Amino acid sequence: TLEPCAFHGRTPPCVDALIEAGIGRVVVPIEDPHERVRGQGLQRLREAGVEVDSGLLTGQAEDLNPGFLKRMRTGRPWLRVKSAVSLDGRTGLANGESQWITGSAARQDVHRLRASSGAVMTGIGTVLADDPSLNVRDVETPGRQPLRVVIDSRLRMSPEARMLELSGETLVCCTPGQDGTRLEQAGAQVQEFGAHGDGVNVFEVLAALAEREINDVLVEAGPRLAGYLVEKELVDELVIYIAPHIMGSETRGMFDTPHWLTLADRKVVDVIDLRRVGDDMRITARFGY
Repeated sequence: TLEPCAFHGRTPPCVDALIEAGIGRVVVPIEDPHERVRGQGLQRLREAGVEVDSGLLTGQAEDLNPGFLKRMRTGRPWLRVKSAVSLDGRTGLANGESQWITGSAARQDVHRLRASSGAVMTGIGTVLADDPSLNVRDVETPGRQPLRVVIDSRLRMSPEARMLELSGETLVCCTPGQDGTRLEQAGAQVQEFGAHGDGVNVFEVLAALAEREINDVLVEAGPRLAGYLVEKELVDELVIYIAPHIMGSETRGMFDTPHWLTLADRKVVDVIDLRRVGDDMRITARFGY
């Protein structure tokens, strides 16, 4: 699906193995956008007498690896926002109660999403309201948990938060000048980022995650952070689980956004998948900024 690498990384160059094996023809949908490859693998194959066809089934191949390609091309990981809502699009009651909107099959499906992600991101509001674990359960993840990322500009997170007692790493992102000693003593990594308004500069956070070679970030957050990410056009994909019930008007929505005045302000998405998961429906949609 991707051009064979042409440099020593964690493993020797794949192109050397192909040449040594005597492969006669190689079909490659996508040239590797990595700055140390970018066509060099294909060139070396051709120079060695290997027949090379490239550019075939490119769209399908890109769908298999959106995170790596996004990170290489933009310096940011693929950002996927997950939300569980009622049939009328509500994520919780006015008092914050939200467990559980969807059924067990949908919740297990979310754990598969977590397992396929390099990081799971949430905001401090969700941490204070729900004390989530944000780890992978009931799905095989041998020796690996995704990095847990908390956007917490003023470090309101408790050192006794549940996720700090679990295996895996937790990164707490704050604005400059905060004292992270108590959280660090509890096992968290605390990192300062520039301020953006009254919060953390999420653009910087995503760039830092990319530097850690994280390709895919799953966002499980409340309407404020989710709405901010949509408004700033940072979200690549939505995964929305819809439960077959109505929660009414005194409830919370999926996204808190600026006061959009016309239909032209809408954010248009392309629904790429619709399927049933247990008693719920799952919609997967992508933005086309």
